[in-house]
Parts: sequence; structure tokens; C-alpha cells
Amino acid sequence: MAEITAVLVKELRERTGAGMMDCKKALTECNGEMEKAADFLREKGLAAAAKKAGRIAAEGIVEAYIHGGGRIGVLLEVNCETDFVARGEEFKLLVKDVAMHIAAANPQYLNKEDVPAEVLQHERDILKAQALNEGKPEKIIEKMVEGRIEKFYKEVCLMEQAFVKDPDKSISDLVLDKTAKIGEKIVIRRFTRYELGAGIEKRQEDFASEVMKEIGR
Repeated sequence: MAEITAVLVKELRERTGAGMMDCKKALTECNGEMEKAADFLREKGLAAAAKKAGRIAAEGIVEAYIHGGGRIGVLLEVNCETDFVARGEEFKLLVKDVAMHIAAANPQYLNKEDVPAEVLQHERDILKAQALNEGKPEKIIEKMVEGRIEKFYKEVCLMEQAFVKDPDKSISDLVLDKTAKIGEKIVIRRFTRYELGAGIEKRQEDFASEVMKEIGR
């Protein structure tokens, strides 16, 4: 039996648009053979997500989630292709889960591309200074900085964050999985997170833990 590595799973996922777990299962079933695994996914109807990327998603839901008696509020727009799907329980549950995740994880941006260039440069400068202070050799500092920038993306970008209800899956993975399951293009379009007293000096609250208790984790 061939070893099914994360690299193989990632390659198949990017190639087919199928969910992460479906890709792993396909590779396992096909003894790690990429072509056979891709055919397996197509036969099962699971390789459709990538083909949906060019479709227009103009229906959907604007979700309002309020936590802690009004201390955190989230407004979230998630789009799909048809009103039929927008009214379905599967789609509604996805939107609610993402809104709760935003309340708990406090992402600053939607995608990597949304991080302003000046913010990214500032972060790179800090990370480079940290690496120099740690005494790291100059020749590996740039590589280290880029690695830490990827970690930074996972901390501040919604689509890169680990899903609070399933940390083995990113929000991007979650959307891809639901796209394959529901059969329509799904797009997280925009969100706003409000926190009571934001910007006012006050004692720290562990909102993430509170939200996780509320959703039963």
C-alpha cells in the first residue's frame, strides 16, 4: 500500500476541487495513483467543485450572529447560485458555523489578497528583525520570514484559519467540502465583526472560549 501523504492529498484537491477527506479516500482506494484517484472522484461526482468556480453566485444569506448578550456581533454574507440552496438547511448551517467561527477567531481579512501591502511589509520587517535577534544566519532569514508570513495569514485571514469546530480543516476546506456536497458554487463574500468597547481600554475577555462553549465544543 502506497503512503498517502499530505502533499498527494493537496495535489489531488487542487486538481479536482474535491474535499480533503474525499481526496484522501480516493488516493487510498487507488493505492496513491493520481490519475486513477481523479477518475474515482469524477465517477463519484465529487470532482465538480473546481468546475463551479466560474459560475455566478448571486443568491445566498446575510447572517447576523450575536454572542454574549450583545458583546460580539457578526454580519456575514455568503453567496450561492440559487434561492433553493440558500433556503436549504445544509447551506444555512454552513453560514451559521462560519459566523460563529468569525466571532470566536476574530479574522481581520477575508483572503490573503485582502491584506494591505503596507501591513504585510510591516509584518515582514518585524519578523526579519526577530530572526536577526535570534541570531539566525542571513542566508536562511528570508525563507524563515516567508514561512512565518504563511503562519500570519493563518492567524488573520478567514479563509486560511483553522475551523474552530474542526481544526484539521481550514475555512477554505469547509467551503470546498460544502460546494461538493451541495452541488453549487459557494462564496464567502464579506463580513464585519463588532466587539463591544473595541478600542476602549478594558480588561481582557476570552471571547473565543465563550463562543466555543456556546457551540458545544
